[in-house]
Amino acid sequence: MMAGHGDEHLAVGGPARHIPVLLNEVMDALAPKPGDLVVDGTFGAGGYTSAILKTGASVVAIDRDPDAIAAGAPMVAASAGRLRLVHGAFSHLDEAADAVDGVVLDIGVSSMQLDEAERGFSFRADGPLDMRMAQAGPTAADVVNRLKPQDLTRIFGLLGEERHAGRIARMIERRRASKPFTRTLELADAIETHIGRNPKDKIHPATRVFQALRIFVNDELGELARALFSAERALKPGGRLVVVTFHSLEDRIVKRFIADRSANPAGSRYLPEVKVNAPTFEKKGGAVGPTEAEVETNPRSRSAKLRAAVRTAAPARAGDPAIFGLPRLPELLRPEER
Repeated sequence: MMAGHGDEHLAVGGPARHIPVLLNEVMDALAPKPGDLVVDGTFGAGGYTSAILKTGASVVAIDRDPDAIAAGAPMVAASAGRLRLVHGAFSHLDEAADAVDGVVLDIGVSSMQLDEAERGFSFRADGPLDMRMAQAGPTAADVVNRLKPQDLTRIFGLLGEERHAGRIARMIERRRASKPFTRTLELADAIETHIGRNPKDKIHPATRVFQALRIFVNDELGELARALFSAERALKPGGRLVVVTFHSLEDRIVKRFIADRSANPAGSRYLPEVKVNAPTFEKKGGAVGPTEAEVETNPRSRSAKLRAAVRTAAPARAGDPAIFGLPRLPELLRPEER
């Protein structure tokens, strides 16, 4: 099963308290020191940024959620000029800073977004079926009410690994014909009623569909792929890349990128000499997960994986998305289709 940013935060229950995931492991891998410049590509509630600032390093923090940027203003004021917040997508982080000593990315939705019902990320409380991190562009309701059932089936199946993807997509097509879906609980209840709930299941039947919609609406896999290429351009030799992911699709992208960029291609003495790309990164260990103690205190960390690499002096390469093997998905709705 592909776990999201902690499945429990999508179920009915109390709000999730923001605790930076794998904080100690992130700081060990990032190793910031006074005078360093680090990009925090996923500012959120500022957990990593705050820890980095305490080491004496400076931070350029990016978030596409305007609420996160606004909430970070007091941290900027207290930073004595060592923190700059940038409203935008982390896929363009190299435009915000270059020759940096570190880049850290915590992929996925933040607990602040989940806690706010009006953002529509969770069905823990009723809210509009929105899910947009940037608060712009097509909403989850647009996707659910406008896309063809075969497209919804691909989204639910590929991004949520939902085994009932086709059944749910056909149910949505029938239901939306008379009444479009507009609310989170409306969709969640419809899915639960349609496919039922096994008492042994730990997660709500709608969890995987909500995860898939969130990933699709925000183009999270494409953004991550572009962010890795951007980090390669922004990091200086010796700079450290640290990425925390929360489900298998994200982790696979990071793993493939590091493998591709750290490979040392060997030529053959039996073949004509060809130009080979020098490695742009040195892999630093394998995937690192949370300790049992962290999972106990922060269940959201359960599915987290950290991967790290160190930038070499080799020139950055052209970004070829083909190395990631990303699933083929329908395009997001154009304005005239909304």
